[in-house]
Amino acid sequence: MKWGILATGTIANKFASTVASMPQEEESLAAVGSRQLEKAQAFAELYHIPKAYSSYRELCGDPEVEAVYISTPNNMHYENARLCLEAGKHVLCEKPFTITAREARDLYALAREKGLFIMEAFWIRFLPVLRKMQEIIRSGEIGDVKYIRCDYGFIAAGARKDRKFNSGLGGGALLDVGIYNLGFIHMITGCAPLHFHSNVSINEYGTDDFSSVFLEYPGGISATATTSIGMTMPREAVVFGSKGSIALPDYQMAQSMVVRPYDKDSYTVEIPFQINGFEYQIREVSRCVAAHMSTSDVLRAEDSLAVLQLMEDIRASWDMKFDFER
Repeated sequence: MKWGILATGTIANKFASTVASMPQEEESLAAVGSRQLEKAQAFAELYHIPKAYSSYRELCGDPEVEAVYISTPNNMHYENARLCLEAGKHVLCEKPFTITAREARDLYALAREKGLFIMEAFWIRFLPVLRKMQEIIRSGEIGDVKYIRCDYGFIAAGARKDRKFNSGLGGGALLDVGIYNLGFIHMITGCAPLHFHSNVSINEYGTDDFSSVFLEYPGGISATATTSIGMTMPREAVVFGSKGSIALPDYQMAQSMVVRPYDKDSYTVEIPFQINGFEYQIREVSRCVAAHMSTSDVLRAEDSLAVLQLMEDIRASWDMKFDFER
């Protein structure tokens, strides 16, 4: 797959370094686009990318580019993804895929109409340890899942803090890192919650800097997701079942987990990344495109839509609105 990178921020650097570390006959970097040519040129030089463009439209017009990775701020994902699809490019768009579920449904419909592939870059869905976790749960080894707990928090400062909390950019802890918590829970439950309630702290920017959400799912499963930008919280997760539990010391960068059956010895599963974890979602895009699929059957459209709708419902319960909301 020949990739174009749309925007040159921190996460775009991780994506570019990942592709640069993969076999060139499988994945390669064809072009990068930024709204400032100097930034695009510097990025291209750093990662040995052949072409640099001063606009996103120019990037999408490059016939060498087959797929575009979108790494712009949250509020721009929808319009950027539409631009790529209209230009005939496959799309991998950073999470959150869009701000609203309605926007996401529109993008999935457009991709189907044009015979193109599109997927949210919820990269942890493809991590081998987390897929092994799903396999163990499906096998019944820990019995019926009863309770899921996951936490994620960090401290942002300076310009990064302003960007993370900016309402006009779709900021706030829920959309930035809470999506990992809710997406992880969805990997296990596979459905929307029946009910939820939450506590939230709204900061001076008008966005959330902390929340704790309690969710109830069919089958008697409950879950808690605690999220913060302003407190350091280990990225821990535990899945409790009727016959055992699974503990992940860092579920967001999962390379190991401890399985603890109640009636036998615990054991550890370790599956190190081949590069940095991004490689698995990149390969998924290439696999699906080769199979002429419009969406992934691992991270399905309905999976992304369910989490987006849940986040939308949670924000609505806080009466939190964004300046740009359409």
